[in-house]
Formats: sequence, structure tokens, C-alpha cells
Amino acid sequence: MDNFMNLTISAKSGNEAFARSVVAAFTAPLNPTVDEINDIKTAVSEAVTNCIVHAYGRDESGIIGIDAKIQGNTVHIAISDKGVGIKDIMQARQPFFTTKSEDEERSGLGFTVMETFMDSLIVEPNGEQGVVVTMTKAINHAED
Repeated sequence: MDNFMNLTISAKSGNEAFARSVVAAFTAPLNPTVDEINDIKTAVSEAVTNCIVHAYGRDESGIIGIDAKIQGNTVHIAISDKGVGIKDIMQARQPFFTTKSEDEERSGLGFTVMETFMDSLIVEPNGEQGVVVTMTKAINHAED
């Protein structure tokens, strides 16, 4: 491991932008392209928003953990919560699946977006409750 960071934030919607900015800044020494950094920021934004909206149901007292590490030219990001969990992870990863009503205007594309922008995506239970979303992204020109 070349570098790591840990961040704990409240499940407040305003912290979503902060989280994506912190992870982007952490990744900056790899000299990512604008597209690569935007991919990471989008994926982190989706993962944190999932924690806020789905895990905690907008209960701002919830806690979101963000762990990131750099190994070579790859950034590994784990975003975790201790919320309600996901009953069926395979179903939740299907495009357009959402547990929210149409009135709440959720598209059900969060995991699809994360998977599209990152090189790998793992979604698994976080112990007794909650979820951990682990994503990786290789910064392709980091050695240039």
C-alpha cells in the first residue's frame, strides 16, 4: 500500500459533495485525467447518496465510513454504513431497481453508475447491519 485515508461523516446530504471532493483530492497524486477523476467523483457520490437515502432513510444521525488506499496506480475505495442493509444485493444491483416509491424520484441506477465508471464494484453486507461498497479504479497514465 502506497497511501491510505479514513474519513467518517454524518449521513447528511451536504456531506456528499465533501466526500467526493476528499476522495478526488486523495487520488490527485496519481495525476488522473479529468475523465478519470470525474468517474471517481461520480461513483463516490452515488455510493454516499445510497447510504443517505437508502441505508438511513435521510436520518442524519447515521454514520458513513470512507476508506481509500492507493496501491501502485490503482485507487481502492470502500464506503460503508450501518443502516438497514440490502435484503437482496443481486436484485438491488439490477438497473432501474429501487425500493423507493415513484414519488421519491429515484431512478434505481446507483449501482449501475458505479459499475460503469469504476473498474470493479463489490457490494456486500457490513456485519450485522449495513453495507460496504468497494470500488477500484486504475489510473491508466499514472506512470507517465
